[in-house]
Amino acid sequence: MIIKKATFVISNTDVSLCPKDGRPEYAFIGRSNVGKSSLINMLTGVKGLALTSSTPGKTQLINHFLINDAWYIVDLPGYGYAQRGKKGREKIQQIIDVYLDKREELTCLFVLLDCRHEPQKIDLEFINQLGESGIPFAVIFTKTDKISQSKLNENVTKYKTKLMETWDELPPVFYTSAEHKKGREEVLGYIEGINDTAHGKR
Repeated sequence: MIIKKATFVISNTDVSLCPKDGRPEYAFIGRSNVGKSSLINMLTGVKGLALTSSTPGKTQLINHFLINDAWYIVDLPGYGYAQRGKKGREKIQQIIDVYLDKREELTCLFVLLDCRHEPQKIDLEFINQLGESGIPFAVIFTKTDKISQSKLNENVTKYKTKLMETWDELPPVFYTSAEHKKGREEVLGYIEGINDTAHGKR
């Protein structure tokens, strides 16, 4: 897939204010500081499209980016950022829950996992909730350039082993590095395949 155009459209906390044109949406979510904004910028090829920050928990809004005038990338708030405090976390979680529950245009949710860490309880619980809710999703391991291949394989295997305790079949898995543009073609190709299927193309 070639991205010729990527445009910021709207930021808000109210799902009812999201675009109403019916275009498919591919949302990205993960724990704070997982590299979400960097990944979105890498996928679109537009530096600074999604704001990156060294401060975790920066994204607190639902951000829509229109791609090729055909579909949306949606940057969702990161979950589980401890320093927000309980009220702050609950507010963010409510924004996420309402979007996932109410947004019919959501075509696929990409759950981002930092490959440098072993399975995190908060990530596993979130993924299992998606399964219970019947939300289509895929997993993206980020920051693969930050660790060795052997350590990456080790952590991914641990994640898959944990997930297989509750899943009969694992979701699609991608491996990315925003710095090296690794995984760009695979993720965009996956999105393109879904879009083509929806439009009856082969």
